[in-house]
Amino acid sequence: MKALNKNTKGRLFLLYSSNELPQSIQRLAAQVRTILQDRPKLADMFEQCLSNTWNTTIKRNKDGKTFVITGDIPAMWLRDSAAQVRPFLILAAEDEEIADMIEGLVKQQFAFIEIDPYANAFNQEADGRGHQDDLTAMNPWIWERKYEVDSLCYPIQLSYLLWKNTGRTSQFDAAFEKGVRRIIELWTTEQNHERDSLYTFQRLHGAPTDTLVREGKGSLTAYTGMTWSGFRPSDDACEYGYLIPANMFAVVVLRYVCEIAAEVLNSSELAASAQHLLEQIERGIRQHGTVDHPEFGTVYAYETDGLGSVNLMDDANVPSLLSIPYLGYSPVDDPVYMNTRSFILSKSNPYFYSGIAAAGIGSPHTPNRYIWPIALAVQGMTSGDTEEQQSILDRLAQCDNGTGFMHEAFHADDPGAYTRPWFSWANMMFCELVLMRCGIEVKRS
Repeated sequence: MKALNKNTKGRLFLLYSSNELPQSIQRLAAQVRTILQDRPKLADMFEQCLSNTWNTTIKRNKDGKTFVITGDIPAMWLRDSAAQVRPFLILAAEDEEIADMIEGLVKQQFAFIEIDPYANAFNQEADGRGHQDDLTAMNPWIWERKYEVDSLCYPIQLSYLLWKNTGRTSQFDAAFEKGVRRIIELWTTEQNHERDSLYTFQRLHGAPTDTLVREGKGSLTAYTGMTWSGFRPSDDACEYGYLIPANMFAVVVLRYVCEIAAEVLNSSELAASAQHLLEQIERGIRQHGTVDHPEFGTVYAYETDGLGSVNLMDDANVPSLLSIPYLGYSPVDDPVYMNTRSFILSKSNPYFYSGIAAAGIGSPHTPNRYIWPIALAVQGMTSGDTEEQQSILDRLAQCDNGTGFMHEAFHADDPGAYTRPWFSWANMMFCELVLMRCGIEVKRS
C-alpha cells in the first residue's frame, strides 16, 4: 500500500507496491534492471522515480482530462507536467491507459490555455489558491501568471510526440486547434511587446527575480522578430526580454504545427501562419542571438533586448542553451552549439559550478553553487559520449543523499544540502537519461 513516511532526518520516502503500477511500467523497470545489472542503485532509483511520478503526481478527472502536480507544490505547471510524463510516451504505443492519460493531459493543458495563455501554473479547481495578490489579471483558476514562452511550447510538443509515438491524433481536436491559433496570435503580439502587449506582472512582496521592472512591463526591448518572454523556465524574470532558447523552442514547435496542420488538420492557412511566424523568429535568432566570444568563438546568447544588450550565461531549466539538441533545434555537432556548449560548461558561465561532489549548471533561482540534476541530465542527453553519460548518471546516483530521488538542486560540495525534497520534473529527466543510456528513447519524429 502506498504511503509517505519520514525517516529520522525528516526526508520523505515513498513506499509503493509494484502491483499498483501498470504492467507496462513494471516491464520497463525490469528491462532497465536487466540492462543495468552491474549498477543496481541506478536501477532502483529509476524504478522509484518513475513509480513516484505515476503514483503521486497524476490524477485522472471524470471528464477524461489529466491534472499533474509538480511535486511538493499542489499546482500544475504547463511546462513541468509535459516533462513529467514524457518518459511514459515510450509505453504509450502498447498501453492504452498511459496513452489516454497523456491525451488527457494535453486536453487539460489546452483547457488551461483557453482560460489564460499568459499563465504558467493552474489550480485543479477554481479555488483561488496560489499567488492571488500579484498585480496582474489573476482569476481563481490561476496559481501563478508569470508569462513564459516555453509554457506554451510544451503542450504543443507533448501533443506532437504523442502522435509520433502512438499514431494517435484524437488530441488534435477543436480545442487544440483553437489553442494553437491563440498561441500564434499571442506570440505575434509579443513580437512588439512595447507597442502591442497589455501584459504586466508585479509581485510586491517577493524576491527581485519574482517581478518585472518598469511597473510590470519588463526591461525595454526593440523589435527583433523574436517573441518576448517575461520570465524564464525557472520562473525568474528575464533580464532582457528575448530569451533565446525559448525562441528556439518556439521555432521547433511551430514546425510541428506546420506538420500537424498539413497532415492531420488539413489547414493550409494554419500551416502558413505558423511558417510565417517561425521564419520571423528564426531570422531574429540569427541576427540578434549570437555573440563573437574572444575565447569560444561564435556562441548563442541566453537573452538579448534588441538594443545591443546581451546576457551571456545559461540556466539549468529547460529550455536552456545546453538543451538545444534535446529540443530539436539543431544537432549536437552544430558548430555554434558546440562553441556554446564549451562556454556554458566552463567557469565563463556564471552559473557553472564545480565542487567536491559534482560539476554542473545551476541557476539564480537557487543558492550560489547549487547544481541542478535537470541540467546534469540534459548534459548527458546532449553529449553523444557514452562515457560522459554514464559518469553523469553515477554522479546523480551519488548525489541523492540516500533518498533515491532527484532534488531541485544540491550544493556542489555537499549533496546533503539540497532544495526541494520532492521534484517530479527532475526525477523524470533522470529517468529519461537512464532510458537513453539503455538504448530506449522517445520517438521525436
